[in-house]
Amino acid sequence: MKGSEASLKDALPAPDRTQVIKAFDAIGARYEEAFPHKDGQLAAGAWLTAELPQGSRILDVGVGTGRPTARQLVDRGHTVVGVDVSTVMLQLARTDVPEAELLDRDLVTLTPTGPTGLGQFDGLTCFFTLLMLSRSEIPQALRTFHGMLRPGGLFTLAMVEGSLDEAPIPFLGQIIRVSGFLRDELRQVVCDAGFEIAGEAALSYSPASTDAPPETQLFLNCRRV
Repeated sequence: MKGSEASLKDALPAPDRTQVIKAFDAIGARYEEAFPHKDGQLAAGAWLTAELPQGSRILDVGVGTGRPTARQLVDRGHTVVGVDVSTVMLQLARTDVPEAELLDRDLVTLTPTGPTGLGQFDGLTCFFTLLMLSRSEIPQALRTFHGMLRPGGLFTLAMVEGSLDEAPIPFLGQIIRVSGFLRDELRQVVCDAGFEIAGEAALSYSPASTDAPPETQLFLNCRRV
């Protein structure tokens, strides 16, 4: 199912994210402590705000604590809707970014139409959230994002580079299952979902905590076609 067709699909039942929810509820504010420097994420958010007119409507998928992205976008005068599956993360975000509309939603259930529809957006961010899906779920999630954007809408994405499919890794005292692509594969999956890539960056990152491994972060700035 391609681009515009995906925007018309009905919301799907949420898959079982119990382990993800438990892990990120337990991690809570420690995430900010482990990842205090988010230059790549801030740069991607700055690209989005520079390209969109003030007052644009932006969806932050996997809003987490709300920092830095939701806070950055609100401070630039945009209207932000953030979604996450972790109750603890949403509580932190409501404290840090009370101006945003924050919802408990699984990203695969997002839809612009219907009783639970959120409408369409001018921009969309998804920083590291797709890591929590299986490789087979990621292309559909990207098509869902395509449907959530207005024609010509902007999308900025971050992933950790790696050829992984639900690989268990230790992360801040929890075991989480992570999926990813090598950068050429990631470009192809994004383009196949109906986006053109306007810019990209790859950054080597070492978390402040020894409970999280070093990683190569991939950032793609994209436009819906």
